[in-house]
Amino acid sequence: MCGPMACASRGALLSELDPTQAQSKVMYGGIGAPLREPVFRRIWSASLLSNLGQQMQAVAAAWAMLEITHRADLVALVQTASMLPVMLLALPAGALADMYDRRKVAIAALFLSLCGASMLAVFAFAGVVSPNLILIGVFVTGTGISLYSPAWQASVAEIVGGRALPAAISLYSMSNNAARSVGPAIGGFVIAATGILAAFTINAALYLPILFALAFWKRVATPPRLPPERLDKAMLGGLRYVRHSPQSRKVVMRAFFTAAGGAAIYAMLPVVANQLLGGGARVYGILLGGFGLGAVGLATFSSQIQGRHSPERIAVVCSLILSAALIVVSMSAHIALTFGAMIAAGGAWMVSISTYNVSVQLASPRWVSGRTLAAFQAAVAAGLAGGAALWGHIAERGGVSMTLLFAGGYFAVTALFGRFLGLQKPIVPEQGPPPGRDPVVQMALTGRSGPLVIEIEYRVRNEDARAFYYAMRAVRRSRERNGAYAMSLMRDIADPQLWVEKISYPTWNDYMRARDRPTSDDRAHRDRAIAFHIGDELPLIRRFLERPTGSVRWSEDTIDPGETLPAPASFGPMSSP
Repeated sequence: MCGPMACASRGALLSELDPTQAQSKVMYGGIGAPLREPVFRRIWSASLLSNLGQQMQAVAAAWAMLEITHRADLVALVQTASMLPVMLLALPAGALADMYDRRKVAIAALFLSLCGASMLAVFAFAGVVSPNLILIGVFVTGTGISLYSPAWQASVAEIVGGRALPAAISLYSMSNNAARSVGPAIGGFVIAATGILAAFTINAALYLPILFALAFWKRVATPPRLPPERLDKAMLGGLRYVRHSPQSRKVVMRAFFTAAGGAAIYAMLPVVANQLLGGGARVYGILLGGFGLGAVGLATFSSQIQGRHSPERIAVVCSLILSAALIVVSMSAHIALTFGAMIAAGGAWMVSISTYNVSVQLASPRWVSGRTLAAFQAAVAAGLAGGAALWGHIAERGGVSMTLLFAGGYFAVTALFGRFLGLQKPIVPEQGPPPGRDPVVQMALTGRSGPLVIEIEYRVRNEDARAFYYAMRAVRRSRERNGAYAMSLMRDIADPQLWVEKISYPTWNDYMRARDRPTSDDRAHRDRAIAFHIGDELPLIRRFLERPTGSVRWSEDTIDPGETLPAPASFGPMSSP
């Protein structure tokens, strides 16, 4: 497109300026609704067993580290080692979940976790368990979980549907926390009776049911009309979406701050059991069981709580409960009182994290859901990993009681974060319809041809100029969320009623993907902007292939504009102009 090319029909224009608008409110069904779907029921049941094994491994690894080193900071590093892979790999994992078959990604990831769990069992069997080997085994297991989680959680909506998604997320949290309530106690008894080898071996064996459940899932994937993005570009696309989506950005930040405080519970609990209560592995397991028991108890009502109260109110109340629970634990020398505080902390933790999870998933369209979910998980993992190291460092110098007091005060402060990171009630973003037909092209383009520059001309009354400008600010965020790397708005100084919107995309494929991505919210923003356009004709669209001076070396085999070209939709072996 060396020269301007006007859009010839309304159908071609609607991909840039779709005037339709519709929004679906979240439906909060009963907690058992997703279990009516056989695929979800099988995988969820198997994941409960896998989560049980993971909790037994967590107890065994933390207690083995305590017995070997007797150092609070190294015990806390076990939590850091398990969360660090999620922090580092969540975004690549989310991109893989959006780019490839999520079932295959999940199976490969769980096989990696099985290898890490088996590694720990082999170390224990050989009697060579050391702090470094414990951290390596936990890190490998966490790597597999970090790759698995976005692929599975992003698949839940396609299995149960958007109406049952909040209940499915609550069931997923219930599975984690039911295992947390039982697994640590079982792990503590198993370690006390037979040693850490049995706990590591059981964990490895419990990966097999979920691998079989995923293997028998007959997922029907819709073939994409465009080739998958490169991994680095897909990751940047996910980060770009979160950056330009205010709701997703706030949820991710709030999740990070909450997880940083919650790390004090996971990191300090072995030391609480040993130093404040004078107990052993069984007491540690009982305390973790109380935490999980509270989480399971409130998970049953989580979807109803989220349906009746705003996410912001839930986050504030949960922060205050966590603050009070940590202060009680720091001052308690009685196992019953500490157990009760752990029940309260477990319920508040589960509801807050589940609320963030629901909010970030329901704020994301399907094309980027794996990546936004991964950004959320990376934030939680970063908070847990960094927080565990921080609280462990403080405990090594000031003691566990002072550390938990500080953590309780920290949670009281996070209750005030809504003043600048307030959360809104989630709304399901409806995916926009695919464009009626692809743009008219009279040049030989490949998928990598670019950059593409789109110009849209509006005519706006002078008295509406300011209102139009503010409407276009929302359109800009929409364009950049969906793939544009730049968008600007120009006004003709000789004809003030003429405005030109300029949008840039890296390649032709990026532009075509952006045409498929608008949601109902995006269309509503564009509807408000196009309403200011005057005249009987639609805004004029021109599409250009940008060619900065000196960027092209013309040669004898370069196709001239007048030559006959192959169909652009084929993206065959054509020369890039």
